[in-house]
Parts: sequence; structure tokens; C-alpha cells
Amino acid sequence: MSMRERSGTGLGLALLSALTFATSGTFARPLITGEWSAVAVVIARVGIAALVLAVPALLVLRGRWPVLRRNALTVVLFGLLGVALAQACFFNAVRYLPVGVALLLEYLGIVLVVGWMWLVHGQRPRVLTVAGSLTALAGLVFVLDLTGAGRLDPVGVLWGLGAGVGLAGYYVIAGRVDADLPSVVMASGGMAVGAAILLLLGAVGVLPLAAGTADVSFAGHRVSWLVPIVGLSLIAAVVAYLAGVAGARLLGARLSSFVGLTEVMFAVLIAWLVLNELPSAIQLVGGALIVGGVALVRVDELRAGPGEASSAPVGSALVGER
Repeated sequence: MSMRERSGTGLGLALLSALTFATSGTFARPLITGEWSAVAVVIARVGIAALVLAVPALLVLRGRWPVLRRNALTVVLFGLLGVALAQACFFNAVRYLPVGVALLLEYLGIVLVVGWMWLVHGQRPRVLTVAGSLTALAGLVFVLDLTGAGRLDPVGVLWGLGAGVGLAGYYVIAGRVDADLPSVVMASGGMAVGAAILLLLGAVGVLPLAAGTADVSFAGHRVSWLVPIVGLSLIAAVVAYLAGVAGARLLGARLSSFVGLTEVMFAVLIAWLVLNELPSAIQLVGGALIVGGVALVRVDELRAGPGEASSAPVGSALVGER
């Protein structure tokens, strides 16, 4: 495969990954507004996806079990923050906010990574990264539309920001994964841990755990509850992850994660077409600023020299399940 063909294929896979990830909020909405709690939706999504990915994970682990034992704590933390916290908060946010707005709040987690790397690791951000962070924060003000007539539910905003914290944990942990640990093992193991943690917390009554088998309203039609569950676990998790990994291997983690920004655009478009949700004009401006700010941060990473690449805040993150 020529370099041009390799880049074209990688770009197509990265876009497919962003598109399928962007469907998660739309698939989850009819369940969450029905009989399902957000926690139950997350457990179903990541639990089924973990089982599906367990087969290829076991195949690539043959003869490499010490690698998994060496990285057991990392996988657990990844499952706790990058899977359980991020997704539970995001799906709770979707109960109160439009899907696109909830996703924009979650993406602010990338700005949190910049602050974390500066305060904890002393990695002072470069000028373009600072500009991107400030642009994204300015976009947040517009997205919240504090002076508008239709203010966002503060509970949903807090859940959305909580998802941002989980996403930040995802990037920080994934960026420090042992290179010998296969990506599919990290994803399958992390999702299994996340599902187990949420199931345990739900079983002891710490988190609300409810599910039902009643038909739900999806895209203007009454359908079986299995339709969004299958969509969430297979399309928005398995397909999204596998396409993301394949795209990352062809494009590199930095460029593929940059392409992943299109997830926000796809999420807004899908929610508009399927759920008839569209942010206000002022919120669309804010969304553009957030995406633009995150893009500046990632462009700064792409411009970083080889010596700086290893310490870039988000560029080396594992592309995949969020």
C-alpha cells in the first residue's frame, strides 16, 4: 500500500470512528428518557462491547500474559475514569441537555488535561496551547448561554463537566500505557472493569440501576429496546473502537485524534436528524469556539518537536473507547 493509499484509508477509518462514536448519545436518549437509568445504559453498552472484544483480546494475549499483569492497575484506573466516570456522567448529562451540548462539555476535558500536565508535571503549555484553552473556555460561556431565555439545566451542566473530568482521565491514563499492551486488550479490559464497577455500585444502591423491556421512541418510531442497545454496544462501541484503532495505526495517534474532533459535528448532525435537537445559534457559536480551541491545542502538538512529543498533553492518547 502506497503512502497516499495508506493515508486515505486511515482518514476514512478515523472518520468512521468519529461518526460511530457520535451516535452514542442519540442511541442512549430513548432509553434514558424511558425506563432505563444512565448507569444501566452504560453497563449494557460497555459490558456487551467488552465481551465482543474479549475474543480478539485473548487471541493477541497468547504468550503475553505478564504484560497484562504488569499493567493491571492501569487497566483498572482506565476503566474507572475513562469508561465508568466519563460515560455515566455523559449519559446522565444527556437526560437534561441536548446531545451536542453534552458532548461539547465533555470535550472540555482536553483543556483540563493541559492544566493537569502543567500543575502536576510542570509541563508549561506553549502559546498556541494557551490560546486554544482560552478559546475553548470562551466557547463554554456561549454554550451555557447564561443570559439567554432558554438556560441550560445546571444539573445537566454539572454532569457534562463530570464527563469532561472522566475524559481527561482517559487521556492522561491512555497516554501512559505500556507500549507492549495491545490496544484491544486495554479497551476490552477497561470496559469490563468499568461495567463491573458500575454494576457493583448499582447493586449496593449507591447508583440508580433500572432497566426495562418496554418499546422506546426512536427516530419518530416505536421500536424494541434492543434496537438502541445493539446500536450503542456494536456501532457506538465495537465498530467505533476497531475503526479508531485501525485508523490510528495508519495515520498515527496525533493525526487520528485530531480527525476525531469531527465527532462533535457528527453528534450535532445526528441528534438533529434523529431527535430533532439543534443547539441555539449562540450555542453553535460556542461549540465552534470549543472545537476551534481544542483544534489549536492539537495543532500545537503536531508542531511539537520530537523531544516534546512524549510530553504532549493529549496527542499520544489511545484512540478508541471513551
